Amino acid sequence: MEMLGNRRLGVTQQQAWDALNDPETLKKCIPGCDKFELTGDNQYSVALAVKIGPVSAKFSGKVALSDIVAPDGYKLSFEGQGGVAGFAKGSSSVTLRPLDGAAEAAPAAAGCELDYTVQAQVGGKIAQLGQRLIDGAAKSTADDFFKRFEAEMQSRYGPPPAAAAEEAAEAPAEKAGMMSGLMKKIGLGKKDDKDASAAPGDASS
Repeated sequence: MEMLGNRRLGVTQQQAWDALNDPETLKKCIPGCDKFELTGDNQYSVALAVKIGPVSAKFSGKVALSDIVAPDGYKLSFEGQGGVAGFAKGSSSVTLRPLDGAAEAAPAAAGCELDYTVQAQVGGKIAQLGQRLIDGAAKSTADDFFKRFEAEMQSRYGPPPAAAAEEAAEAPAEKAGMMSGLMKKIGLGKKDDKDASAAPGDASS
């Protein structure tokens, strides 16, 4: 199985890098993960529950980081055993980069982009499920991870500055809209203007 993707994150490159190197954050964001512990130099022990189609299993294994270039990215290798369900092993690369314009004036507002690739091999019952089902489960897991990751980043650092600015700009407009609607209901505002402008026309006819 091979998978690659690109995500835009609403945090700085350094903030994303710190989170992607924090075992507690990874444990919280990886679907089904109940263990992600540092066991040695860039080595982690991992346990997670996996469900692909009719097959459910609890995998335990290890993850090792290599080619670490902070805060730009790293490569990782992983392997896990899921008992009769089978095994999984493979590698992944993760690359972070500031969005265009991030180096200018407002780096925090610009955020960063994350590129990732995954190459994995599975065996046992899981391998018998078929490539389409396996690929679908992998994509769903990746999407779920990034949803959780974004939520965690927002709870930690707040909404992206650009989004916060948009919300602030929208709030007065919404308030003005509500006031306008209220004024119309009580017979004031634009409704009166329309009546006033219609009056001369009625008189001339």
